Order: sequence, then C-alpha cells, then structure tokens
Amino acid sequence: MTILSKITSPSDLKKVSEKNLPKLCEEIRKRIIETVAKNGGHLASNLGVVELTVALHRVFESPEDAIIFDVSHQCYTHKLLTGRYKDFSSLRKHGGISGFTRRDESPHDYFDNGHSSTSISQGLGLLTAWDKIEEEQRSLGRKPKIRKVVVVIGDGALTGGLAYEALAHAGQLSKNLIIVLNDNQMSISPNNGAISRYLSTLTMTGCYQNFRYFVDGIVDKIPNSKNHIGKLIYRLKRAVKGFFLNTNFFADLGFEYVGPLDGHNIKELEENLRRVRRLPKPVIVHILTKKGKGYSPAENDPASFHGVGPFQISDGKMEKFDTLSFTEAFNNTLMAIAEKNNKIMAITAAMSKGTGLDTFARHYPDRFFDVGIAEEHAVTFAGGLAAGGMIPIVAIYSTFIQRAVDQIIHDVALSNHHVVFMFDRAGAVPQDGETHQGIFDIALLRPVPNMTILSPATALDLSLCLMWAVNAKKPVAIRYPKLSCPSEFPSFEQNVCEGRGVLLKNSEFAPNLSVDFEETDEKSFDSKKSRAKKMLLVCTGGIFDETLVAARNLLQKGVNTDIYSLRFVKPFDENYFVSLAKDYDDVAVIEDGVKTGGVGEYIENLLFEHDFKDVKVFAFPEKFFSQGTRTEVLNDAGLSARKIVARIFDADERE
Repeated sequence: MTILSKITSPSDLKKVSEKNLPKLCEEIRKRIIETVAKNGGHLASNLGVVELTVALHRVFESPEDAIIFDVSHQCYTHKLLTGRYKDFSSLRKHGGISGFTRRDESPHDYFDNGHSSTSISQGLGLLTAWDKIEEEQRSLGRKPKIRKVVVVIGDGALTGGLAYEALAHAGQLSKNLIIVLNDNQMSISPNNGAISRYLSTLTMTGCYQNFRYFVDGIVDKIPNSKNHIGKLIYRLKRAVKGFFLNTNFFADLGFEYVGPLDGHNIKELEENLRRVRRLPKPVIVHILTKKGKGYSPAENDPASFHGVGPFQISDGKMEKFDTLSFTEAFNNTLMAIAEKNNKIMAITAAMSKGTGLDTFARHYPDRFFDVGIAEEHAVTFAGGLAAGGMIPIVAIYSTFIQRAVDQIIHDVALSNHHVVFMFDRAGAVPQDGETHQGIFDIALLRPVPNMTILSPATALDLSLCLMWAVNAKKPVAIRYPKLSCPSEFPSFEQNVCEGRGVLLKNSEFAPNLSVDFEETDEKSFDSKKSRAKKMLLVCTGGIFDETLVAARNLLQKGVNTDIYSLRFVKPFDENYFVSLAKDYDDVAVIEDGVKTGGVGEYIENLLFEHDFKDVKVFAFPEKFFSQGTRTEVLNDAGLSARKIVARIFDADERE
C-alpha cells in the first residue's frame, strides 16, 4: 500500500513522519496526473500546491479549522487528504466528486466555490461569526475552542476587486484571519499589471522576516516585555521593514506580513504556519510556488495545462479534433475584421487562450488588453474605449460575465456605448459543474434597455453575426457554446436581418426523410388526425445541434418538422415570426438558458396572445446542474435530443 492510500483524514496525515513527506507528495502528484489524464481537469494549479496543502492540514485542525480555497480549482490534494481518495477516480464525472470544493461532499469543504476572489470575504464572514459564538460561550462561563480560518488565494485572484474590498475590511476588523497568498506569477494566462510586479518586489523581504523572528525570540524571553517595550519593538520592526522595503501594501492595511516562503519546502512552511497560528491579528503568508510542479509539460506550459481534457501522460499531448470550435470561429473572424479596422480592441479577463484571443494578442499587442480576473473593470474599461471612438470586443465566459451585470447596465447599456460582448461557454458546460454553467445570461440581460443579444448556430452564422455587431453602433452580446461547430446549411448564408432568425425547411437538413411529406399528406401524427402534423422547432443557436437531431427523429416518427434558429434573442421581430408560425400546428421552443425570464417564455406569451394554443417551452429549470458530459447535463435538464422528442410525444399524448 502507498502512504496516500492509508490517509483517510488529516489526523492520519499528522502521523506521517517528516522523512516520508516527500514520498507522499510524489504519490499525490502521481495520483492527480493519472486521474486528470483520464478525466480532464485543472492540472497545473493543483500540482503547484501539493506541499502547501499537506503543510496546512498538518498544522491546522480541519474541519474544526476552516481551510478555504479561492476558486477551489486547486483543491485536488485537499480532497485526497480528506477522505476522498477512493472516490478520486470519479473526479469531474457525472455523479462523481466535483473538481471544486462542495459542501455536500465533505465537512472539510466550507463553500461551493468556482469563481475567483471570493475567499477573503467568505473567510472573514465565517471568522466573525465564530468569534461571536466564542464570545457568547465565554459570557456563559464556558471555555470555547478557538477555531482558525485559513484562506488560500492566488496572486491571479488578487487582480479581482472583491479581494481588495475584503482585505480593507479585514484590516479594519483586525480579526486573526490567515491569508496564504500563493504567488506563482500566473492566474490562467500569465499575470499582467502592477499587482503582479508589486508581489515580485516583496521577495526582498526575506531578510526582514529573519530579523523579525530573531527579535521576537529575544523579546519573548524578557519579563513583561509586552508592557514595557512593546511599542519600542513595534517601531523598531517597522523601521527595519521600511529599510528593506519602502512600503508594504498589506502592512498598511493592518496585516502582519510573512514571507516570501518556499511553497515546496514543507518543513519551512510548517514552521512558519505554526508561528502564524499564534498571531492575534490578520496575517498574510506569502509563498512562492511553481505551477505544474513535478510534471515537466505542465511546468513548461502552465497556461495550456490549466484546464485540460484527457492527455497522454508520457508527453503531455492532448486530444485534438479536426472540427472547428465556436471559439476558433470567433478568433478567425475577429482576425479578419481587425486586419481591416484598426479601431478594433480586444479585452479579456485572464482568459486569452480560453477565449481564443491569444492569436489576436500576438498580432496586435497594442490593441489587446488582459485585465486580469477583473470582469467588472473589463466591461467599464470597454465602455470608456467605446466613448473614445474605439470598438471594444470583450470576450468572457458566460458564467464569469455574471460578475459584471451592473457594469453592463450602468456603464455600457445606459449610455448606449458600442461594445461587443462575446459570451463563450454559454449554455451547458461539461465537467466543471454548478458554478460554470452558462445558463443565466439571457434571463439577466434580456430586460436591459439598448442591449442586443445574438445566438449563432454555426461557424458561418457566428461570423456573420460578429461582422454585423461590429457595425451595429450599440451594445451587442453574442453567445455561443463550448462545442464544435455543426455542419453548415445554405440557409445560414443569408444576410443578418435585425430581429429575425434562420428558417431551415426539413428538405434542407433531412431531404430523404422529407420525401414522404411531399408525396402524400395522409400520414398522421396520431390516430385522431388525418394529415401530417406540422411542427416548428424554435431554438437558440447554442442548442441547434440537439434540435437538429430531434427534428430528424420527429420526421422519422411522422411529424413534418422544420427548424427556426434564433439569430436574435433580442430584439425579436414579432410580426415576422407570428406570420411564419401560423403555417404550423405546433411550436416548441428549445433554449439553452434558464426558462424563467428566458426567450422561450417570451415567445410562448407572444404566441398565446395570437391564439396559439399548443406552445411548448423546453429550457433549463431553476436548478444548479452538476458536472457531466454535455449530453449528460442536457439529459438531466430534459434538453438532450432524446428527451426533447420524448417530451413532445408525452405532451401530445396527454392532450
């Protein structure tokens, strides 16, 4: 048996001898690499925090003490050490353990995290609540157990404004919150900006820390030292700190600063964490780690190995597909437009590779801006660019744009600034689970005045929509899925007409199946009707693929089915659509967004107002959906092609 296989809780970890810890870390890395190679996942970030996580669980008493991981995509070692070793092979699988911390998985997971920069606020709130309980216990004459809260946050997450709001409040409250700053000079793409450079300057403070602990050791031996010379020592330490570093941002906020420490030296980490545990004030523990540590392909290219699909362990080669993805289609069109229009500016929030903007960044570095994990700033910055006459293209994942809804409303839509938003990963997002599903953007932004929302279905469709948006002179959002682009159809070549979608007759997408309807109209959908029932499937572009399969299945079952792909979620040409829908017996709307407040509900109400009695709406219910493949997520929501067909027939049978 391996050392790791014997660990079922942090108490078992504490029994491992110091000399066996390097071996344990090696086993942890091996287990993570093997699992991610099969399942996909976040590799580089997890390999970088193995020693740190081991040290934290040896020093602190989880779950009595809380260890909170920001984003929590680096929690794999934490999961292996807290009783989930046997289930680890199910990581990110449907019904398996999550790739992020989840409260329903373990008492060691305090929050369901998946977005950046939240951990300091969470930790401060938790610690304040615990302090209140301890105070009440003392008032009753009881001696409460002192519980600690440790926050692990990366330097990339410190580019998010929420982290600074929390830091300021933590310094003000002066709670003994412990913040471990994991500095690897990376968020997902390499960090940019003043904060990253500032953290680099803090590496010179190691001499100060050695001096500090030397002085503290002497002072602790002096009787009544805190009463007599406490202020003198404090001033002396501040003076020495000023000598080594002109200013320390964290110290100015009221934090004790410790570091930088070698994040891969368990002994050094444990020694300093034990000292930090005793401090009665908020403290920053600055550690330096290497993203991808222990696996050379990930060390050499940590950005590519941040979030990966299955890969070959021997050389790190990842699965590649010949088909064009929506992200690649966006990149290709943007490059063609930018070559002819020097007003095009591209903005992303630490996702240059994930959004496909890395090519643009290489060709037009003076027109590309990676603002870090700061979606709110990205949007407002784009509004400023637009006010100055530029055409900003803001590429951010659908799930992350949720963090900037106020900025879209207040700083872009209100002033009707010409900003083009590209919402990648809209709709069902596989493997990453509840925090990453892109199902809320339509419901959030449809009510916003001046906003236009497009939903292309193919690569050509996306290209035409983007070219239209660049010339629209108003706020436009284009949403598309994490998916390979479906096959093209001639109907998608038609020019973009505001408010209108693309109608595909079954003779175009299923010519062999439509022959029967051309030859005779005596086929019946059920025994009560003498002619073939005509159905129109209306879909958002992100779920066109599943709608296409469903339409072909309905044709095979005797339903004369056409598809209307919604290029425009908003605005919507009501008169055109109603006149089109009157040619059909039934209309079903299929939407890869949440039903409440979605475009499906809107179309349903519109058709009811025009005396349509049979309108079906298939969309995501008000529920958070866990990880799985795209098909599994859609199946859980009743939106897979198979489920759509079954629900249509079930509804008709009930009538």
